[in-house]
Amino acid sequence: MRIELKKFGKVLTSRPMGKEAFAAIRPILDPDADTVEIDFTGVLSLSPSWADEFFTALKNMYGNRIKYLPTDNPSVIETLKILEDI
Repeated sequence: MRIELKKFGKVLTSRPMGKEAFAAIRPILDPDADTVEIDFTGVLSLSPSWADEFFTALKNMYGNRIKYLPTDNPSVIETLKILEDI
């Protein structure tokens, strides 16, 4: 299963927006999916607060079955590094 984050906008900021994005996608998620790919194509900016809210909820559901697809977006790269350190 692939989640295209651009569906939630080009600029993904704020904890409430991350929570709202997860709530919007939750009904269509397959809890039995082998892998969940996160596609950052089309995202201009990703904040740690948005990502924490969205990805923590995903991780609670899928554990280590989440795969972040490669990106050269510095905002995404740095945000993922911050989340790894937490």
